[in-house]
Amino acid sequence: MKTRTKGRIRTQFAPETRFQVKLSPEGALRRERSAQLEDLKVRLLRRHVLHAPNIELIPAIRRAANDAASLAWFTPCPLLVFPTLFDEKVESAKHAAVVQERIWLQSQELLAKAA
Repeated sequence: MKTRTKGRIRTQFAPETRFQVKLSPEGALRRERSAQLEDLKVRLLRRHVLHAPNIELIPAIRRAANDAASLAWFTPCPLLVFPTLFDEKVESAKHAAVVQERIWLQSQELLAKAA
């Protein structure tokens, strides 16, 4: 059963409330480290993208950078861990691309034989 409200409902809005949030010293340090990690990620990402063997690998390199930054953030020293972790992730992405290319070529050969 539907009920209908007859007439208009009057709405009232209170004045907007604003407040200031002060960061604790730990929060300020976390913000600074986050910015430093992002700067490092951009620099290393640019270097890897410029030297990418093919353009199809660039999205995988970007994912590797984001994954490495996410994992590094949970370590005690993310700025020290990130470069090595990023290099490992990029090598893994390159290896996966080679494997995928090999599978694609084998699939094409099988399709050609089947036709």
